[in-house]
Amino acid sequence: MATKTTDEPITADALRNKLQHFQGEVQGKVDDKKTTIAGVAAGGALVLMILFFLLGKRAGKKKSAIIEIRRV
Repeated sequence: MATKTTDEPITADALRNKLQHFQGEVQGKVDDKKTTIAGVAAGGALVLMILFFLLGKRAGKKKSAIIEIRRV
């Protein structure tokens, strides 16, 4: 990154404008990625819920007992 040397003092307005410009660029990139990240997170949560459901069903079948009730 090249540095520019000048004899002009740095003013608060110049600094504020530069930071707002930088923030605008970053905010634009974040807004573009936000929907993609939300979709990936929702998909991951759905996969985890299905996995836990299937593992729970399997564990329940292994430990359950079959009881027959007969009338005498």
